[in-house]
Amino acid sequence: MTVEEMLRDMSVRGLRITEQRRTLSKLFVDAEGYLTPKDVYEYMNKSYPGLSFDTVYRNLRVLHELGILEQFVFEDGIKFRVRCQDDHHHHHLICLGCDRIEPIRYCPMTGVEGIPDDFEVVRHKFEVFGYCSQCRREGESDG
Repeated sequence: MTVEEMLRDMSVRGLRITEQRRTLSKLFVDAEGYLTPKDVYEYMNKSYPGLSFDTVYRNLRVLHELGILEQFVFEDGIKFRVRCQDDHHHHHLICLGCDRIEPIRYCPMTGVEGIPDDFEVVRHKFEVFGYCSQCRREGESDG
């Protein structure tokens, strides 16, 4: 995704395009991996010293709710990244070594048993964490 595409997505979804959002878009497009709210705050605070952490976090939540950013819950906290380019419903394999993401094109919810008939599922997340073959090889050569 380019900065222009991210800004267009924001605009189409009703967000006003500000210099802060341009900076935020560039940060996420240029990022190689995931960003924590603290990472984003520290980066944004360099250009916008009066910016509060709450404002940064609120923008991250809004961008996530609009589907522009994806949110992942790791053992060490919440992290964000630009959404996948796959427009269809899917899930992820996430490498804990290099942060690489691979899509899972099958949705495991179709086989989940035990959900009560009177419960309506409206959203779900399924992420599998582990190590890709490259990170496993590098780990074996280090030991």
